[in-house]
Amino acid sequence: MTLAGTLEAAEAAAPVESLDVVARMLKERLGAASVSFLITDFTGDSVVRLGAAGSVETDEPARRITLRDTVYEDVIRTQRLSLEDTGDSTVVRIVAPVTNRGDAIGLLELFLPVAPDAEVMREIGEAAHALAYIVIANRSFTDVYQWGRRTTPLSLAAEIQHRLLPASLACEAAQFAVAGALEPADRVGGDTFDYVINRDTVQLSVTDAMGHDVDAALLATLLVGALRRARRAGADLTEQARQADQAMREHGRQSYVTGQLLRISLIDGRTEFINAGHPWPLRMRNGQVREIAPQIDMPFGFPAPHTYRVQSLDLRPGDRLVMLTDGMLERNANRFDLSDLVVRTRALHPREAARALIGAIVDVNLGHLQDDATVMCLDWHGVGHFRRDAATGADLTDASASSRTKQITPGR
Repeated sequence: MTLAGTLEAAEAAAPVESLDVVARMLKERLGAASVSFLITDFTGDSVVRLGAAGSVETDEPARRITLRDTVYEDVIRTQRLSLEDTGDSTVVRIVAPVTNRGDAIGLLELFLPVAPDAEVMREIGEAAHALAYIVIANRSFTDVYQWGRRTTPLSLAAEIQHRLLPASLACEAAQFAVAGALEPADRVGGDTFDYVINRDTVQLSVTDAMGHDVDAALLATLLVGALRRARRAGADLTEQARQADQAMREHGRQSYVTGQLLRISLIDGRTEFINAGHPWPLRMRNGQVREIAPQIDMPFGFPAPHTYRVQSLDLRPGDRLVMLTDGMLERNANRFDLSDLVVRTRALHPREAARALIGAIVDVNLGHLQDDATVMCLDWHGVGHFRRDAATGADLTDASASSRTKQITPGR
C-alpha cells in the first residue's frame, strides 16, 4: 500500500465510492474486520460516521457522535494515531487523523485482529492522509460529505452563509497557521470569514453584514463577491476595499457591512491592515493579550464620503492574532473574560482555539445567540520557518511516524 497507489485507485472510482476503495484496500492489506470514516460536522465538536456509499441515507439527519472526552477528540487535537486495546484479545482499534494542512476533515477507524507494528502504523497513517486528499478531490462532486457535516438542518440563510466560507476552515503553512469558526445566531446574521494564500502573501478577512436572515446573507454574498473579485484581479488592499464599498453603495439597498482586511507578506512579514468600522482584533504576545486599536474607517457601503487607509500591524513570530465579530462581545459576553480565554487556549492549535472561543460564547448564551459569533485565529511563525512540517496540523516537525502513535489504555 502506498500513498500514490491509494490515490490512483480512489481516483478511478466514482466520487461516492472512493471511501469504499480505501476501506477495501485496508481490509485486504491488513485483514481489518471493520474500516470506517468519520467526518467532522460544521460545529467542529462532533463527528458523523459515513457508511458504505449505498447505505448512506441522506434524507435522514446525520447521527452525531460528540467529541468531548473521547479518543476521537484526542486524535484530532494531537494529530497522532491512537492504538487502543478493546479488552478483546482478538481485536484492537486504531484511529487515525484524516487531515490536510491543518484542515481536520475527519477520522479513519479500523479494527484489526492483532496489534500492528510500527511499519503498519505508518501505512495506516499514510492511508488516512491519502483519504484527506480523496475527500477534498471529491467533495465538490457529491452532497454525501455535506450531508455528513450537517447534524442539524440549515436554514436558507445559513446555507448561503456557509457557502461563502473557504472550503477548508483551517490551513497550515510553514510561516503561519490559521483557522476560523462561525456560530450562526438563531436568526442568522451576515458574518463571514475568508483567507487565501498566494505566492508571496496570505490574506484574511472578517466581515459582518447588518440585519438578519436571508437579507443579511445576501449582503454578505455581495460583499464577499466584490472582495474576491478585486483580490483575484490583483488589486491591492486599498482597491479591494474601494470596490467592496462601491458594490455595497450600488447594490446594497442602503445597507452596510463592517469588516477587516489583513495581508501579510510571506517574504518579509510586513503587514497591511484596513478596518472598516469593525471591532478591534486581539493580539497575544508572550502570554499577554492586548487589544489592537487601529484607525477606523467607515463600513463598506456607508453613504457619507470616505476613503480607506492601509495601516501597518505589528506582528512578530510567536504572536497569535484573533479577529472577531461583535457577536463575540455582545449580550452575555461580559460573563467571561475573552482575553483570559485567549491566554488559556494558547497551547491549542488555532483550529481548536477558535472553536473553544466560540463554544464559550455559546455556553454563556445558553445556546441561543442573538447575533452571529465569528473568530479567526492566526498563529504567525515568521518567515524563517520554511522547513516547518505543515502536513497535518500539529507541531510535529521532529516527530517520527512511530512517535506519533499514542498508546491508549483499555477502556479509555
